[in-house]
Amino acid sequence: MSLATVAAASGEEIVPFDVDRAYKPVFRALTQARSRFGGKRAALVDGDERVLTYDEIVRASLALGHALKAGTRAGEAVGVMLPSGAGAVIAFFAVSAYGRVPAMLNFTAGAAAIKAALQMAQIKRIVTAHKFIELGKFEALIDELKDSAEIVYLEDVREKLTIFDKAFAAVGQFLPGAVTARPAHATPAVILFTSGTEGDPKGVALSHLNILSNVEQVRSHIALYESDILFNPLPTFHCFGLTVGVVMPLLLGIKVVLHPTPLQPREIVRRIKTSGATILLSTDTFISQYARAGDQGDLNSLRLAVCGAERLRDETRALLRKKYNIELLEGYGVTEAAPVIAANQPGANRAGTVGRLVQGMECRLEPVEGIPNAGRLYVRGPNVMLGYIKADNPGVIDPPHGGWHDTGDVVAIDEEGFIAIKGRLKRFAKIGGETVSLAVVENCASALWPDYAHAAVTIPDGRKGEQIVLVTTCPDAQRTDLIGWVHNHGVPELAVPRRILQVDSVPVLGTGKTDYTKVQKMVKESMESVATPGDAAK
Repeated sequence: MSLATVAAASGEEIVPFDVDRAYKPVFRALTQARSRFGGKRAALVDGDERVLTYDEIVRASLALGHALKAGTRAGEAVGVMLPSGAGAVIAFFAVSAYGRVPAMLNFTAGAAAIKAALQMAQIKRIVTAHKFIELGKFEALIDELKDSAEIVYLEDVREKLTIFDKAFAAVGQFLPGAVTARPAHATPAVILFTSGTEGDPKGVALSHLNILSNVEQVRSHIALYESDILFNPLPTFHCFGLTVGVVMPLLLGIKVVLHPTPLQPREIVRRIKTSGATILLSTDTFISQYARAGDQGDLNSLRLAVCGAERLRDETRALLRKKYNIELLEGYGVTEAAPVIAANQPGANRAGTVGRLVQGMECRLEPVEGIPNAGRLYVRGPNVMLGYIKADNPGVIDPPHGGWHDTGDVVAIDEEGFIAIKGRLKRFAKIGGETVSLAVVENCASALWPDYAHAAVTIPDGRKGEQIVLVTTCPDAQRTDLIGWVHNHGVPELAVPRRILQVDSVPVLGTGKTDYTKVQKMVKESMESVATPGDAAK
């Protein structure tokens, strides 16, 4: 099915992908958007309902950026540790405007992980806000970080803006090219950090070309209109929340409504309704909470709800369809691809898949032993990162070999190009010589106990190599129930976990993804506390 066929089926006009639009710095793209859509146009709505125009965003970014650049050099990484909101957006563009590189720090990751990120990217300065630290109760975190980096508060910088800072903003308001830096399109525009769901996080250096290419790829994949209003509750330290949730709407003339946390379902539903938002970015975990929190009709303004970062469950699709008549679009991306790789589309929305590749990308599959009709996915395109920054070589960007990024995901691609994710390569268990997807284990548990959270991990087994442990919040979960379910649905019994561990909550990262490192630790501690292995089995 061609792109034109999809557009015809959905009745929507889709703009062809044009990579030439991406050969510029990100800040220049913002000022060009202001010129195109008008400086007085409302561009952003903050969490407190304050509305900012393009002029206000550009002017604030220029003044703040000029003040922040003192004591730093061109190309240096500057940490930004703020929730989704005007402060984070202005700080991102402020750092970028004068040729520094914003490094978006995950404040939910804990002091050890943030310190590792600081060392990895050689970050000496962190931009944050007193109000954020106070409301989030991050005083202890700041105390741990202040010996590793200079902490700069937005409120203090604003109070101390000099006449020169304001003069640069005034000149730059009309002649941005006269005062701002002009970094090459292939140089770093931002540093993000992988979530570390299965191990140590790494720094990901994305270029101006990477980010702007992905904006163009999304625009060419799904019809977007200047009349749209995009609601984004995802954090800016998450690539989906930054590129698709902030940069894309600002550059395309789409008003963006930002919310500081995805963890307030009732407030988010209220703001979606009152703002008249037409597009929602979310994850399965969060959107299922919003659907349950809202009343019939509360989400009626939405024409698109796009979910990524984790598998979209059938139960979530059914809930949104029944209660709000909304068809969810599942997409797929990785931080290393800035992030969107594939997505379903209106008129070409196939449940159980993440849609087809966005334009400008190519892929290849490498066979994986024990997993038939699928392969390990490699991708290449203008949105694929400059490279990793690793702890053992701080500040140095290690580019992907030949431009190909190994996603680590095992996928199947059908004859029409729809991609089905089978699971992370690391998320397959080897049991008695057979390969079992841990995602399938979780899917079975979700189907049987849809109102609870589940995570499957493995532990060593001296007889069969590995055994599967299901961690669940369902207090009544029994192994015998799972055995009966898989028998009735044609799923191999190997997908039934050997043990079930009931917990109060399954740990998640700030992005909504399951934190498998913590899950593994919970299982290990539980196993160590059990006198005999059989005691934990249900």
